[in-house]
Amino acid sequence: MEWSNPMINIRKLEAELWEAADLLRVDSKVTSQEYCMPVLGLIFLRYAYSRFKFVEADILKNRPTRGGRVLPVEADDFKSKSAIFLPEEARYDYLINLPDEADVGKAINKAMELIEGQSAQLRGILPKNYTILQNDLLRELLRIFNNSAFNEMKDDIIGRIYEYFLNKFAPAVASDDGVFFTPKSLVRMIVNILEPSHGTVLDPACGSGGMFVSSADFIEGYGTSANTAMTFFGQEKVDYNAKLCMMNMAVHGLTGVIKSGDEANTFYHDAHNLNGKCDYVMSNPPFNVDKVKSETCLNA
Repeated sequence: MEWSNPMINIRKLEAELWEAADLLRVDSKVTSQEYCMPVLGLIFLRYAYSRFKFVEADILKNRPTRGGRVLPVEADDFKSKSAIFLPEEARYDYLINLPDEADVGKAINKAMELIEGQSAQLRGILPKNYTILQNDLLRELLRIFNNSAFNEMKDDIIGRIYEYFLNKFAPAVASDDGVFFTPKSLVRMIVNILEPSHGTVLDPACGSGGMFVSSADFIEGYGTSANTAMTFFGQEKVDYNAKLCMMNMAVHGLTGVIKSGDEANTFYHDAHNLNGKCDYVMSNPPFNVDKVKSETCLNA
């Protein structure tokens, strides 16, 4: 599959996000903090559907037939390719074609529950509060995100969009949490220098998981399964971001252990007890923080 014009496509998606934010500001009573995760959840659904269709097409290439009919794909087929199987009611095309009388919020909540049933690491992670938004608004948001650009993108798209979303629509949240995602070019540079190939990988300030996604892309470029060759561990101070990391890893077919909140106060605490046990440590230090407790870091 060819990935074309990534910068053009990301700008197109950002323009669509701006349209979505306008709708939410005008047509709903929820705050920017309340609608941030539901919108990102819809983006997750759309991107997960693109990945599902891509893997499904690969599975069907050599699919056996029975009685002249190609055997349908099953969940185990996707597990063997480290991908999420989407039950029919969790697929974006099903949601966007719901009948007029359907309760769209309940349908999206059910889609999230069905996906959590397919991925242990997503249980309790995905947003399931869509009934707070009106049916017409949800239908319009589903339409906005039914964007072919999702079919042509990889890398840390969820992290990129989340950063854009926060900085454009909820700058107070971004400022309070100190949310600054590492540029994709820097992530790739770090990965290309370290050339991760096996073993334990730690990002002690993992954000939305861009280092993990890029590392997996790197090793899979050599024909190796990232989940077989590597074990991913992450720490993230902000619980909200840790959930995004799990969503991001799951949609890319990656498994990992991510800890957040007080038990993962990033550089001050080794939440996974991995001191001296990692093959690779990748991170973008908190360049936006001036008062770093250097003596605490030395003792960590």
